[in-house]
This record gives sequence, structure tokens and C-alpha cells, in this order.
Amino acid sequence: MEITTIEKKIQSALNKLGVKELNQGTSTGLNFFGNGEIIESYSPVDGKLIGKVTSTTKEDYEKVLETAQTAFKDWRLMPAPQRGEIVRQFGDKLRELKQPLGELVSYEMGKSLQEGLGEVQEMIDICDFAVGLSRQLHGLTMHSERPGHRMYEQYHPLGIVGIISAFNFPVAVWSWNTALAWICGDVCIWKASEKAPLCSIACQNIIADVLKDNNLPEGISCIVNGDYRVGELMTTDKRVQLISATGSIRMGKIVAQKVAARLGKTLLELGGNNAIIVTPDADIKMTVIGAVFGAVGTAGQRCTSTRRLIIHESMYEKVKNALVDAYKQLRIGNPLDENNHVGPLIDKDAVEMYKNALSKVVEEGGSLVVEGGVLEGEGYESGCYVKPAIAEAENHFEIVQHETFAPILYLLKYSGDVENAIEIQNGVVQGLSSAIMTNNLREAERFLSVAGSDCGIANVNIGTSGAEIGGAFGGEKETGGGRESGSDAWKVYMRRQTNTINYTTELPLAQGIKFDL
Repeated sequence: MEITTIEKKIQSALNKLGVKELNQGTSTGLNFFGNGEIIESYSPVDGKLIGKVTSTTKEDYEKVLETAQTAFKDWRLMPAPQRGEIVRQFGDKLRELKQPLGELVSYEMGKSLQEGLGEVQEMIDICDFAVGLSRQLHGLTMHSERPGHRMYEQYHPLGIVGIISAFNFPVAVWSWNTALAWICGDVCIWKASEKAPLCSIACQNIIADVLKDNNLPEGISCIVNGDYRVGELMTTDKRVQLISATGSIRMGKIVAQKVAARLGKTLLELGGNNAIIVTPDADIKMTVIGAVFGAVGTAGQRCTSTRRLIIHESMYEKVKNALVDAYKQLRIGNPLDENNHVGPLIDKDAVEMYKNALSKVVEEGGSLVVEGGVLEGEGYESGCYVKPAIAEAENHFEIVQHETFAPILYLLKYSGDVENAIEIQNGVVQGLSSAIMTNNLREAERFLSVAGSDCGIANVNIGTSGAEIGGAFGGEKETGGGRESGSDAWKVYMRRQTNTINYTTELPLAQGIKFDL
């Protein structure tokens, strides 16, 4: 695909999404321009400047908060099914704009077009889920120990939800939070990654049109732009009842401490160091497909990317050789070309981390089975394209214990039974996603048991990457413990209240205490 063709395609997508022309400033989505520094968004696909966004100052932020607070007073009073109708309309708008938004995600972040379109589909799916959920925000009733009393519990909206998202899923993670928060009656303020700001502008434009069409206040959905300093405005602000933050463990620990200091609520989705266990009863073909997709999809920049492959010694050479053959077939290049499997890393800083990780694993005693490297020449002008690599290593290596956001797969060998493999898998600080490849029922059930995987996600005969909307998404240990998306994750966006009603003419007191009045 010619570079000029890419530019024309993205210009068309930006126009359809209401984002201004290339290299022009855009507002924060609240009808005023931010007064802070200029953020320039460069595409890792070709290194070209896509556009500029004005960052949010403290004064701008105060205007956003005031707008959100005012909107919440009306939004919370709208019946939940009616709020669900607004989310339904948002989902329909996403259906109309799926192609251009998917193209923008692919171009600004660097993931393949198929993955970009898939990310927008996740937004549509969570909208569908939230619409049904808007009629199911149920509490419980319970029997009181006191005659003539009724007890029940109900859920109320929290207020303002602050969302801090990462570059690797520049639109989907926001929608996981907002679709649920909106039907719960909350309003949202979103700080997207400064590495993919135009995606947030596009999403804000879409929901702003829906709100305007329904004569609803714009403060139901707000965005702020900038670096960690803008995020700190939210994390230290007691008016923001919940902070949902996606990013690194380092960032999550900072956010958790700041929000805890004001006794606020957090939902943390942090790093993953995900492993697939390959037992002697594994299907080799399925194993290779799952491992390759998990390791190289999104150029290894998913929180659920497969980073470790724990292989039984009896299968080790066979699996290794199959992976080497599979990696020879990978096509690396422009992610908007659907013939390519792997696109670029997000920026040159990510490339340096990738290079350092490869050097580190060799220094610690590992060896490269499939050597990596930075690609140069025609089609790779951005300097962000790298070769997916495979290294033989040990689980205790410092670099293996660390999450590197890049397409590097570590091969680890185990002997004995599956308990030994599970111990290796659990032997990291992260606890997001995990998988086992086996046709042995006992091994599968052992992996899923209370003494099995310690991760928030545990799969059998599928890889670590990818998650369905219907299930709660999140992890344990230093992954943060948060849950987004499906199941009962909606409860984190609401406050719980227990109610007791006395419908008698008497007032019995606790512990049999009596007042003669």
C-alpha cells in the first residue's frame, strides 16, 4: 500500500469521525480548546504526524469537573433502562463508523487492521451487554430478625468515574468502563494515553452527537488530554469517586497510593506475564496457533500477550521446532495491509526496551532460538518495526520475571507432572491470564482448581490472549485485582446500600434495650 494511499485513507477516516484535518489542533470535546502544551500524535506505521491535540491545564480540568458534576445531577435521575437506550444509540453509531474508527486505531496505535476493527467490535459488544444489563441492576431482599420489618439492598451510582487508559487498546478499554458506568448512572472523565490521543477525540465526537440528539448534557462524557500530570489531577481529586486505571504495575502502584490516601475507590488493570503450559497430552497444532497468536498479536503489546511457554521436556524439541517453522511464515509490515501479521511497536522507546530485553536474556544465560532485530528500509521508515523473537530461558531470570511490551516469547522447560508446571507459571508477581494445552481431563481440572492457576483468567486449549465481553476481565496479585466488562463487574461502578423498613407501630431496639418514653 502506497504511503499516499494510507494518508488518503486516514484523512477520510478522520473526516468521517469529525476529527480535524491532519496536523491541526483539536479540542477536549467540551467546546473549548485546552490551554496546555501541544501533544503531537505520530503514527508508528510510517512515522508521519497525524495531528495535534491541546493538553488540559488545571483550569481546563476544573471546567471539565464542573460540567461533569452538573450533568450527574440529571443523569442519575434518568431510569436505568432509559440510560441503556442512550448506550444502544452509541453502539449503533459505532456500527456505522466501525471501518473508519478501526482504521484510525490501526494507524495511530499500529495494530493490524483486523485487530483495529475487532477492537471497535468489542465496543459494540459491550454496548449490547450494557443495554441488557440496564434492566438488571438488581439488589437482594433478605429476612429481618425483627417482626414487621423488611430488609433489602440496592445500588446507586457513584458519581464521577475517572478512566485512565493505555495506548495498546486506545478505544475498547474506555468503552468497557463507560458503557457500564453510564447505565449505572455515573458520568465519566477519560484521560487517554498521550500516545494515541486522536482515538479519544474520535470517540468523544461520536458520543457527543448521541447526547446532543437526545438533549442530554455533554458532561456525561468528558475527556482530558495530557501526560501523568493530568492523570494526577484525577487521582488526587476526591470529587472523582472511582479511578479505573489501565497500565503498568509501576503506574498502578502510584495511582493506588494516591487514591487510597483520600479513601477513594480504584479499579486497576495492570501488567501481565502470561504463560501457556504445554503438557505431553497437548495438541501440537493447537498449541502453536495459540502461542504464535498470543505472542505476536498486536506486536506483543497486549496485557494478555503470551510471554512464557512452559513445555514438558518430552515435548520440548517438537514444540520448539514447530514454533521456529511458524515464525518463518510471519509477515511484518504496514498493519493496514491485511496480508501482514505483525505491525510496529508504538514508538522508538518501545523498540529500545525490546532490544534491551533481548540483550538481557542472553546476558542471564539464555539463548535466542529466533533472533530478533529492528527492520529497516522501504516500508519500515518509522523505525518501529521489529522481528518477533523466541528465547530459551529460565523462569527465575530477571528479564523473564519482567513484562516487556514486545513480541518476545520465552521457552521454559519443565519435568514431572503438571504441578511443577503450575508452580513455574505462578512464580511471577503478575496474575492476569494463563492457559494450559492438554487433552488430559485430570490435568485440565487440576489447572483450574483452587491449587491451580493463580490468575484472574485461566483457559484450557485456547491461548492467553483475547477475552469475551460476557466474562469479567482482570487479574490478581500485582495485576491489580480489578474486574471490567462482563459478569457482575458493574457493581464496582455503584455504591451499595442496605435498607430496613419498619411497617409496625413499635420500634424494637438492638440487644433488647428499652426506653420508657
